[in-house]
Amino acid sequence: MELQDTPEEWQVVATTTPFQGNKTSVRTDDVVMPDGTVARRDYQVHPGSVAVLAVDDEDRVLVLRQYRHPVRHKLWEIPAGLLDVPGENPLHAAQRELYEEAHVKAEDWRVLTDVYTTPGGCDEAIRIFLARGLSEAVGERFEVSEEESDMELARVPLTELVRGVLAGELHNNCLVVGVLSLTVARAADGVDALRQADAPWPARPFAA
Repeated sequence: MELQDTPEEWQVVATTTPFQGNKTSVRTDDVVMPDGTVARRDYQVHPGSVAVLAVDDEDRVLVLRQYRHPVRHKLWEIPAGLLDVPGENPLHAAQRELYEEAHVKAEDWRVLTDVYTTPGGCDEAIRIFLARGLSEAVGERFEVSEEESDMELARVPLTELVRGVLAGELHNNCLVVGVLSLTVARAADGVDALRQADAPWPARPFAA
């Protein structure tokens, strides 16, 4: 048995879009099951996202604290954002988010991991990058608004974030997956064995 997720698509006999939002929508599909019955599945259609685990020379991770209304919490997160343009190069999007949210650039980029956030109810795919060799970005700071106008920025030791994740104190998906993945990568073959920043991403194909 090969331990690898594989593409597969069951027959859809009917589909509607009962809600269309600014960035995402809700789709309803009637899907033929293996026993021949038809089941209705509602899910969010999402353009995809990128996130950046940016680690400085003191092994501190750049994190943001931001209000998230659906869960009624201020969450510690890593820089992240939507793939606003279909086919957008995810590395370029990640570099943009790091600049806009933290006014930071990085010299070394690797793919840390790729995840589906909630595959039972949303098709969102996220690519999490590891960024190293951090420095202050040049140029004007990005103008923030709405929730981002209240955003806090900090650099926290990786070990403290791991402790917070395992203690149930930190909950953001990208932060949790990112810090644990980096910890495992270091204990295994090392970060230099991670995929290159331009590695293929079947969930969200992109141009070079």
